[in-house]
Amino acid sequence: MTSSELWTRATAGRYDAEEAEASSAAVLGPTLAFLAELAGDGRALEFAIGTGRVGVPLRERGVPVVGVELSEHMAAVLRRKVDEGTLPVVIGDMATTVVPGGFTLVYLVYNTITNLLTQDEQVECFHNAARHLEPGGRFVIELGVPPLRLLPPGQVAVPFDVSQQHLGFDTFDLVEQMLVSHHFTRDGDDGHYRRENSRHRYAWPAELDLMARIAGLELERRVADWDGSPFTQDSAKHVSVWRKPA
Repeated sequence: MTSSELWTRATAGRYDAEEAEASSAAVLGPTLAFLAELAGDGRALEFAIGTGRVGVPLRERGVPVVGVELSEHMAAVLRRKVDEGTLPVVIGDMATTVVPGGFTLVYLVYNTITNLLTQDEQVECFHNAARHLEPGGRFVIELGVPPLRLLPPGQVAVPFDVSQQHLGFDTFDLVEQMLVSHHFTRDGDDGHYRRENSRHRYAWPAELDLMARIAGLELERRVADWDGSPFTQDSAKHVSVWRKPA
């Protein structure tokens, strides 16, 4: 067991509804095209596959997908969408779980590498990706850039969503390189809000490049989003691709 926090049955049951926008064609279209091109004629392995937001439609595009997922509750939601023979899922953590066979693509989306709460575990995640990749294969991570430029002196919180249904903000521990993501979500029409929070270890692009180098991978490409837009100093996130030498 790694330090990742487990998704509960209740959270897993709400996940797809609360992430409906992230599952829309406008968001998923570029994501699936990007990943399918990298997978080519090979197999893809998704670390932390969750409810299959990306893995299920990628499989529908003809890419054989295998998933690793720590939460049995999240995997159970995925299993209602597709059977084990079509999209196998191994219950385990993304830093150490080994899946049989080789892959042309290993990918980790939606900031999920930050669920590993220590630098050592994040390094092991890169090692695990390299372990599964065939020569010439790629490891892809989608991750937000830590918004520390938005922190004035003495402030530790940054809002990321302020809407009628949801209030979200992150609080930062700059010494330990940790953040806590706080969510207040409106439950029904009675004015009550549900409070949830989760811990994450944030990491910089250059830090991930060093992790990749330790695992024997080389940076091939970094863009600001799945549409291939250039990564700049003002980008809020990045999609990075590391290649295992042939």
